[in-house]
Amino acid sequence: MKKTLAPLSVLFEPRSVAVVGASRRPGSIGAEILRNLISFGFRGPVYPVNKAAEVVLSCKAYPRVIAIPDPVDLAVIAVPREFVLEVVRDCGRKGVKGLVVITAGFKEAGHEGVAREIELQRLTREFGMRVIGPNCMGLINAAEDVRLNASFAGGVPLPGRVAFATQSGALGEAILADARDLGLGIAKFASIGNIVDVTATDLVEAFGADPAIDVILLYIESFGDPRRFTQIARSISRDKPILVVKSGRSAAGARAAASHTGSLVGRDVAVESVLEQCGVLRAQSVRELFTMASAFANQPMPNGDRVAIVTNAGGPGILATDACAGLGLRLATFSNATRRALERALPQGAATQNPVDLIADADATRFQKALTAVGKDPGVDAILALFVSPVTTDALAVARTIAAAPSASGKTTLACFMGKEQSDEGVKILRGAKVPVYRFPEEAASALAAMCRWRRFRERKPGELPRFDVDAAAARRVLAKARKAGKTLLLGGECEPILRAYGLPVARSIVAADVGAAMRFAGEVGYPIVLKAESSAFVHKTEVGGVRANLENGDQLFEAFSDLERRLRPKAKDLRIRAQQQVKGHAEVILGASFDPVFGPLLLFGLGGVYVEVLRDVAVRVHPITDVDAAEMIRSIRGWPLLSGARGAKPVDVAFLEEMLLRLSCLVGDLDDVAELDLNPLIIGADAKRAAVVDARIRLRPKERG
Repeated sequence: MKKTLAPLSVLFEPRSVAVVGASRRPGSIGAEILRNLISFGFRGPVYPVNKAAEVVLSCKAYPRVIAIPDPVDLAVIAVPREFVLEVVRDCGRKGVKGLVVITAGFKEAGHEGVAREIELQRLTREFGMRVIGPNCMGLINAAEDVRLNASFAGGVPLPGRVAFATQSGALGEAILADARDLGLGIAKFASIGNIVDVTATDLVEAFGADPAIDVILLYIESFGDPRRFTQIARSISRDKPILVVKSGRSAAGARAAASHTGSLVGRDVAVESVLEQCGVLRAQSVRELFTMASAFANQPMPNGDRVAIVTNAGGPGILATDACAGLGLRLATFSNATRRALERALPQGAATQNPVDLIADADATRFQKALTAVGKDPGVDAILALFVSPVTTDALAVARTIAAAPSASGKTTLACFMGKEQSDEGVKILRGAKVPVYRFPEEAASALAAMCRWRRFRERKPGELPRFDVDAAAARRVLAKARKAGKTLLLGGECEPILRAYGLPVARSIVAADVGAAMRFAGEVGYPIVLKAESSAFVHKTEVGGVRANLENGDQLFEAFSDLERRLRPKAKDLRIRAQQQVKGHAEVILGASFDPVFGPLLLFGLGGVYVEVLRDVAVRVHPITDVDAAEMIRSIRGWPLLSGARGAKPVDVAFLEEMLLRLSCLVGDLDDVAELDLNPLIIGADAKRAAVVDARIRLRPKERG
């Protein structure tokens, strides 16, 4: 009978630890883990387990875990893979509730390894154990009342309030070493390996509840359960920043798509969307992760995005200015009082506008006066202090001056220390005062921009999930009928009843059996008319010349109908010609949905029309979306000015577009048969009453085999 799983505290806060595979051979993993536990100062007893030795590192050893006379909370397993399951059974019978399985050779090692990992998971669940690994480098809890280093890391982490979880054991050692070199203190660390039990999401949840942790860092290769990750991360990231490196950005996941949406929404777009909706900040590399983490861990959040740059060199000042502009930060405009204070304090030739250039011979006193002046300015939210170390200047005095600036001003302050003269000592002074220091201005600007993004997320309203009066049953009947007919792709007018059931406006149209039917339809709705060719033989009508618009009279209609029949009938035996009322408006947008096997339905919005895949100006969010999500999607595309009324044009009805996105969200949530959906284009102008979808396609998901 499967037991209830123990809490994660059995892993991070054990009262006793057994090291199974503790070795007397210097440099072996078992020896290093035991040495780390002892040297790091673990507060409880440590029991080496070694069948061939009575004593290991001056500690009494035991041949098996069940031979240990006292209780054992945590077992660290570092034995050859063929012995792991036997050790786990011993641990289960002993009552051990936490395992760290260092040993490799599981699912990463082929079919035999997969079978071994399945049995490992079965056993640990049977005994109610919590497991880190297998194929990992262990975990660390630096809390003073625990002092647990159950890893084979070569160095000791600095004290701090940052937690780090990594899915890559190989990167773990480098991550800890880089954190130490950059002065980043680690409170908890876990290398989770193959994940038979504890996931990155579990750790985010635990770190989020830990008052000793302020910043959460992740290196992940997969989300596990992305919906659970989304739910937990969205909640925790409002209180603590979560910074992540997600690998697999360029993984081949492309597939033939029957829609624009399917070709525009790749797996990495889905990842970006999930993280953005959760308020999780994505770094492109481990180095950038630490760049961001240094700022979050050491400085208060800025109140806004107005930045003052103080430098003793023009070049770095220009680089910082360009980087800030490219990252969406604003250069602060100084008040008159600030400019007068700078003019009094600085010599002739110095620049008193932002960026403030103190010129090359600036000493600590000049830096102090400039930093004080800009620090008092209410229009400044953050300060970037840049220093290039000339031989003639006391760099350490400048470092001490910059280090004192945050406490004097209360403003977020980041530093850039460039040059070799006394640089290392200066960096130590700054880090000791919790001022993040970077090698180049672009890194400092990037870290500050990340802080501003997180601040905006925290200020963002959670949003609501509105529900509309829809006819889901009618839509399901249409899909069921299509299934029965063996269809997997619905085109044009076949989608109309589904869209109308969800309140999405569709231009009036008919499938015209002949040109006479098309003319009778034109007589009912009025000219101009559009003719569209539909067939399973082609996906995009424009690529085969299958759209004829602006047909103003019967002669033009007759000629266009005849041309489509003549050119396309030989290529498409199931050709249908649809006559449609032409919709007038000054903007074309695309609304779409695509089912991702990992993240579920994804929703898309962007500028529409025939060039949508060329322009790729779209925003994507994971279903379901809130009213806040819908508003942000519309405003986040590059073409937003075209919708909001650029250069005197009338703006479109944005509230209407938001409602259309929310109705689409309801549709894909109700109709799980939908794999891909395109509404392209939805033509809209200033009057939403005249807006309408003029082309649509729906691809159905393959039937699951039961």
